[in-house]
Amino acid sequence: MDGGFSLKDQLFNREKVRYLAGLFAAADGGFDAEAFETQVMADLLALELKQRMTLIADVLADHLPEALHNAAPVLLKALPPPLDPSKTDDDFGDFIFAPLGEYVAARGVEAHPDLSLDLLEEITQRFSMEWAIRPFLNRWPAEVLARMEDWATHSSYHVRRLVSEGTRPRLPWGEAVGLRLDEPLPLLDHLHSDPTRYVTRSIANHLNDIAKKDPDLVMDRLEHWQEAGVQSAKELGWMTSHALRGLVKAGHPRAMKMLGYDPDLDLSAEIALKSQNVRIGDALEFSAHLEGQAGSPVLVDYILHFQRPGGKISAKVFKLKQSKISGKLLKLDKCHKLKGNATTFKLVPGPHRIELMVNGKVRAEAAFELLPEG
Repeated sequence: MDGGFSLKDQLFNREKVRYLAGLFAAADGGFDAEAFETQVMADLLALELKQRMTLIADVLADHLPEALHNAAPVLLKALPPPLDPSKTDDDFGDFIFAPLGEYVAARGVEAHPDLSLDLLEEITQRFSMEWAIRPFLNRWPAEVLARMEDWATHSSYHVRRLVSEGTRPRLPWGEAVGLRLDEPLPLLDHLHSDPTRYVTRSIANHLNDIAKKDPDLVMDRLEHWQEAGVQSAKELGWMTSHALRGLVKAGHPRAMKMLGYDPDLDLSAEIALKSQNVRIGDALEFSAHLEGQAGSPVLVDYILHFQRPGGKISAKVFKLKQSKISGKLLKLDKCHKLKGNATTFKLVPGPHRIELMVNGKVRAEAAFELLPEG
């Protein structure tokens, strides 16, 4: 029997369902908390995480007034106090309130957009409504973006974050939205100076999403924000680094230059392997030597080219060091564990290659043989 950690069971379980039922029972004396719990628990444990959210939303609809305008007062009264406004990061809220957003989207997206947005504004101060807002963005894009202009100045940073997170082009678990990549940018123009990391991290992630399709759009915007000077240099520097992380991993020259790394830096580089034969389950040990002008900033990554089933090759980029060349020579040592029991990426014996990438350009490489485990 598997006794490992289960995220879905931690987030959605009988105790959480009972807690939610109790809130609604306290808000409405006619709400049958026991029947709600029984109906949810009859199917909950057999479902995956997102399916559990949908189940709870569907059962909630069975126990609330059919019309959203009649159910809304009960829902609002059932909400606990907003999340602590004094915190500025990592206060995502309680997942048990995620189904409330699904309920609102299911009942309100066609006929009650204004009321639904009012409800999502309140619920997101208990748990992020980044998924629930997206059906409304697709059905009522102009109306939702107009509401988001008001939300961008909201006193709750959870509401302000929803403006960025809810409009992300590639939100994990989120419904795809039909907005152009540049449509939310005026909202981000205002939000990028936000004082809370919870909001600025969302903006950086949003830009990282855009960069996968239009790198120059992102870098142009970041340069515009640098010129505007309304965010602290330290925070904007962090946002820039986080927003460009995908481009940096790909060795994008302009992204490198924006972060202060010269792709054309005059240097020599070598990579030396401890052994040209490494077994699955052991470690690939290597040293990198960089020689160049003292004080030159360098961002050093290494790329492993893995054999895949069928003879294909898969390249993965790993971080090595962010540093400066001191005394003309920089020496770096690394021990990379080649795990044999990974569930998401199985290693395949055969010829492999490692490359040393400095400021986005491959400067040295070496070959090794990956041997079977044993």
